Amino acid sequence: MSFFRNAIWFMKGLKEYTKSGYASASKAFNAGDMEVDVTGRSFMITGANSGIGKCAAIAIAKKGGTVHMVCRDSKRGEEARAEISEVTGNQNVHLHLLDMSQPREVIKFASDFEKNTGKLNVLINNAGCMVNTREVAEDGLEKNFATNSLGTYLLTVSLVPLLSQSEDPRVIIVTSGGMLVQKLNEKDLQSEKMSKFDGTMVYAQNKRQQVVMTEQFANSHPQIHFSCMHPGWADTPAVRSAMPDFYNKMKDRLRTAEEGADTLIWLALSPAAIKQPSGEFFQDRVVVAKHLPLAWTKSTSQEEEDLMKKLAAFNTQFKSSS
Repeated sequence: MSFFRNAIWFMKGLKEYTKSGYASASKAFNAGDMEVDVTGRSFMITGANSGIGKCAAIAIAKKGGTVHMVCRDSKRGEEARAEISEVTGNQNVHLHLLDMSQPREVIKFASDFEKNTGKLNVLINNAGCMVNTREVAEDGLEKNFATNSLGTYLLTVSLVPLLSQSEDPRVIIVTSGGMLVQKLNEKDLQSEKMSKFDGTMVYAQNKRQQVVMTEQFANSHPQIHFSCMHPGWADTPAVRSAMPDFYNKMKDRLRTAEEGADTLIWLALSPAAIKQPSGEFFQDRVVVAKHLPLAWTKSTSQEEEDLMKKLAAFNTQFKSSS
């Protein structure tokens, strides 16, 4: 079954996820969707110093939005912040330092942000990692899970109260079409039972978890528009470093980072985006299926509830120990 899933997914990717796939899909885009002025609106973007996150920060700043960049590295973050302000002429671009793999730091950051800033219209969960060897931090969390799944969950639930006070609140999670080869496995969130650790498959599982999270958040918080999106196969620093073999084989077919970021920017800015149902998975500005045909990746409602309960338990644990 895994061979079938991977084969079907790769063929789908060659058709849809490449730069030619973007060129084809973009013919249906409505240019008017992006004719917006978001002056006065506040946007938080994790992993905003490079790749898709940086492209989104530039696009939002050009439209007048206040941008809060959440980055792990102070030097790279400040260099990107200065560049974005210079390129866009927008001085309302702010840098915040945070390691998304550290749950106590994520919870504290959200609390401090709410107290000190007090306004957020759009949260973009973009930061992620693909660590190809199993790494466990001092708090006992496997790094991919801690960053991609738990970090995204904790930041989102911690900022829901602030988002709920805002006009037209939105939460967007940058996920991956790679999740299509994975069925939710809520029983092994930290990949302890894998016979051989596979960072690519762990990443895909994390991205499946994000898709389920998006659905569950949409059900729990109808006052906020939730969405997740696949950027396609884009040429970003993360792809080059985490997947060098894939990059070398596919580099002539990869989308630019700007093309990869297009749907993310559309979801963050366009009035047309929130006319779509909350909780959906987007690719090239349209809702797409969350499962491949005949791939047996659909989870039960109980499995999805169990995932959210386990994530909530982590939230309780790290809040109480902060």
